[in-house]
Amino acid sequence: MAFDPAVLALYVVTSATVSRDRGHVEIARAAIAGGATAIQLRAPELDDEALLPVAREIVALGRAGGVLTIVNDRVGVAMEADADGVHLGQEDAFGDAARRVGPRRVLGISVGTPLEARGAEAAGAHYLGVTVWSTATKPEARPVGLDGVRAIARATRLPVVGIGGIDASNAADVLAAGARGVAVVSAVAAADDMVAAARGLRDAIAGADAAARGGAR
Repeated sequence: MAFDPAVLALYVVTSATVSRDRGHVEIARAAIAGGATAIQLRAPELDDEALLPVAREIVALGRAGGVLTIVNDRVGVAMEADADGVHLGQEDAFGDAARRVGPRRVLGISVGTPLEARGAEAAGAHYLGVTVWSTATKPEARPVGLDGVRAIARATRLPVVGIGGIDASNAADVLAAGARGVAVVSAVAAADDMVAAARGLRDAIAGADAAARGGAR
């Protein structure tokens, strides 16, 4: 498939743990209204039967807004809901998932080292997720810092999305380290005004892009 890394610029992940009792669909709707370019539905608390209608509703919102829709972990749900893709971790059988997902959908894989990045690229991933700083929303993830982002970005041709501890104040640093986009959970889902929080992130990303273009002259 023709995959444009620009869709990874502002990647919002839904979460039930930090959302102030907001639902996944409510978070997705607000994020899209605020300018998110990609939405990942991450709902480990739901079984496949309960997750499917949520996924379908978010996919419909994404289609209407021109936003990439990704389902975390559940390949079968992603395909049945006709999501744009699926995101997997190192513990998942992503080689088999790449075959199941097929050429029409996007495959994202979380990595923590250049070696894992090269393995994910060989397995057919379209983009890589890298934990930058520690985060309470996924405490088991291994933060690699900005130096780790740089090392991974240099080791692969795939676009990198930084996640973990990112907000409007430090998004530009992650992009400057080589990431093509930033993924956030609590920076939007836990905000008083989710739409405004997403807009603030988009402004920070736009400012970083403008600075990069100016520096390249």
